[in-house]
Amino acid sequence: MPVSQDALQTVTRGPLAAANAALAADRATADPAIWITRRSDEEILALAQVLEDEGPRGRSLWGLTCVIKDNIDVAGLPTTAGCPEFSYLPSASAPAVQSLIDAGALVLGKVNLDQFATGLVGVRSPYGVPRNVFNAAYVPGGSSSGSAVAVAAGIVDFALGTDTAGSGRVPAGFGNIVGLKPTIGSVPATRMVPACRSIDTISVFARTVDTALAVQRVIAAYDPADPYSRRMPSSALRRGSLPDGARIAVADVGPLCDDHVTHLYQRASALFMTETVDLAPFLTIARLLYDGPWVAERTSALREVVTARPEIMHPVTRAIVEAGLTRKTVDAFDAFHQLAQARRIAADLFARCDALLVPTAPFCPTLAELEADPIGSNSRLGTFTNFVNLCDLAAIAVPAGFGPDGMPVGVTVIGPAWSEGRLAAIADHIHRGFTAGLEPAAPADPLGADETALFCIGAHMSGLPLNTQITSLGGRFLRVARTQPCYRLHAMGNRPGMARATSGASIVGEVWALPTAAIGALLAMVPPPLGFGQVALEDGPCLGFVAETQGLEGTRDITAFGGWRAWLDARDQETTA
Repeated sequence: MPVSQDALQTVTRGPLAAANAALAADRATADPAIWITRRSDEEILALAQVLEDEGPRGRSLWGLTCVIKDNIDVAGLPTTAGCPEFSYLPSASAPAVQSLIDAGALVLGKVNLDQFATGLVGVRSPYGVPRNVFNAAYVPGGSSSGSAVAVAAGIVDFALGTDTAGSGRVPAGFGNIVGLKPTIGSVPATRMVPACRSIDTISVFARTVDTALAVQRVIAAYDPADPYSRRMPSSALRRGSLPDGARIAVADVGPLCDDHVTHLYQRASALFMTETVDLAPFLTIARLLYDGPWVAERTSALREVVTARPEIMHPVTRAIVEAGLTRKTVDAFDAFHQLAQARRIAADLFARCDALLVPTAPFCPTLAELEADPIGSNSRLGTFTNFVNLCDLAAIAVPAGFGPDGMPVGVTVIGPAWSEGRLAAIADHIHRGFTAGLEPAAPADPLGADETALFCIGAHMSGLPLNTQITSLGGRFLRVARTQPCYRLHAMGNRPGMARATSGASIVGEVWALPTAAIGALLAMVPPPLGFGQVALEDGPCLGFVAETQGLEGTRDITAFGGWRAWLDARDQETTA
């Protein structure tokens, strides 16, 4: 049976205890199809003893157990990509894996996958099919099948997978765990067998959002050896808090999903203020991933295999990859133009909303259903995942309850590139809404040395029209705050002005962390008589929005309402009365 969704206690139990617990869980699970190469019990315990003797030494993942998808190199362990005849023995680990080891993590071995990371089902492997921990009659999801099942079964604390079309999210949904799909280029792809090189990313599976985010912080890096590597904004992985006014884009998914999936998706949506959007442009792009030029990119990655040794491939994988040999360049340019339009639509969406919420998968097929329709079932699983990497977005998949068949259902929170820290608060809120027994949510990360706290009082607050000026510059929500009782608040059309006054009152607002380098860019967007100045909050001074006193002459004093949101509510009531 799957483990409960409890918090990790590895640091307090120590690496040896963690290793013994992992070995016991593996024996209890008794599923050899999870593994392609597993270190022996003796080697695992010896590595754990070394970590135990060394102590934490400030290492953030000290003693946490993990497994690695077998298309990512681990020094001394063969890399097969799910194809025995492709196997090779790497002399060095992938940078992401080495970063885990340097951070104190204990790697137990390499795990199963859909061959060459081609598929979302988890069954296209000569090494067997890892069992879905909730019902062995259902697929485990793929291509990162072994990674997800190892976490879902409680064998390891976290796992590395990869994600091109949803391989880091679909199996998370089917295992009732968290799947974090990082921004493309944020994690080095060096020493990873590529699928679609331009949109691949290493991904993270864990039992909580905060564990997954902690792992991404360790593996994220710029790698000059990876031509698709990108320099990450310093604040991208700093966790924010969940703002009261978070606005989430949702869609009518009923025609696409099983009824119970739609029901649970709607329950998750009800946790937020929402805006309904049309997913059609994204669904069109999603279909292009396996019916467009990116099939040819998969073929390019495996050119030597598909042209010289096609017989070593799984039959379904071979059929998919061979199809790329016939793709036309002219059709590729049509697809690129469609993608550019979809990316523009995504940018417009995230200029209005903090995130897009979708079901992780529209259904979970049984093994029998998949055998009857191996291509169609797999394609349907990518409905809400295929477009994400193509559109350069980040995503976190989280559990959202169980259907009447006892199978878990997941939803995925999607945001623009480099939004993982902000998405974490939203995803974690959903996870906690459907899962009992989790430790309290992690607080927002403290203000970084390269960040400035900014007190916002009007349209720049969460859920209001100008908030995206904050988030687009890398801002993250910290907390609701109040000024000392020495300010007057005025309505200046669609925004407020606040100024210090002798007979003042306390004004409610929000404190956001903003990269210090972006403060000037934000100030340039603020029209006079508004500007920035030191504001006296109840807990100390903070940079904030203030107005020149003379600029408030003739405007309505709304101090009695105590804040801009209360004034907006009252104004709306006046309008509808």
